Amino acid sequence: MNLKAGNEVLRPDAGNKVMRMQSTLIQRQFVTDDQRWRAVVERDPAAQGAFVYSVKTTGVYCRPACGARLARRENVSFYATAREAERAGFRACKRCHPDRAAEEAGHAAAVTKACATIVKSEEAPSLDVLAGASGISVSHFHRVFKSLTGLTPKAYAMAHRARRVREALQGATTVTEAVYKAGFNSGGRFYATSAKVLGMKAREYQGRGAGRKIRFAVGQCSLGAILVAASERGVCAISLGEDPDRLVRELQDQFSRAELVGGDAAFEKLVAKAVALVERPGAAVKLPLVMQGTPF
Repeated sequence: MNLKAGNEVLRPDAGNKVMRMQSTLIQRQFVTDDQRWRAVVERDPAAQGAFVYSVKTTGVYCRPACGARLARRENVSFYATAREAERAGFRACKRCHPDRAAEEAGHAAAVTKACATIVKSEEAPSLDVLAGASGISVSHFHRVFKSLTGLTPKAYAMAHRARRVREALQGATTVTEAVYKAGFNSGGRFYATSAKVLGMKAREYQGRGAGRKIRFAVGQCSLGAILVAASERGVCAISLGEDPDRLVRELQDQFSRAELVGGDAAFEKLVAKAVALVERPGAAVKLPLVMQGTPF
């Protein structure tokens, strides 16, 4: 699958459906005690959230995939929830923390709600607003959001706006039409966003890079081939895929009216920075213009 920077964001509505389907499937897979015991023996991660198990000799209850030493079958009982295990007199394992399952589910719901708010808003909501709606402190919400999505709320919002701008420009006949297709109420906000994410003027991007000189290079990372392209104003495309030649062809199609120049030694340093972002997402790596605040 080919992924393009700024074009992919989470879809909260689709995520909820998937989560419900996964939950139903998990419940069906681990109905009997034999199925549950097998999951414990195999430390099956697919069983997480389906049940907990207690150990009579230790007085502790655990998640199915807990890394603790395997108990004897005759000492093990199963419960649908952590609350049921605690009512039966067992305490939570300090290794796998099964009592945090409800808290984790609440965090997932809060992040899903925040993502939906970001998607629906013309202006990116502030961190204070998002955290306040979730009932979580600002600093904790920021950590939870990043741990679940891999992005900060600000990066998520910018990635979503970048996708809106690119899609609108590709499907509109004029830049003015693209402004409203992207959901912006004013051209000023649209142009301010597009300048940060396109690496060129909106009209030039819509014209497939007409009049622009775009340098590009292809490298390798743990996810496969990575292509980086940049105009004089900044990075205008980053693509990941299994086939390097296909990435180059897609760049040629996207900017068919630009002058494309194969990467040289100096430009390959930019590719190295992009690879660093893929391999170490938390690293403080700077890329010019468009890459600031993208999913990478």
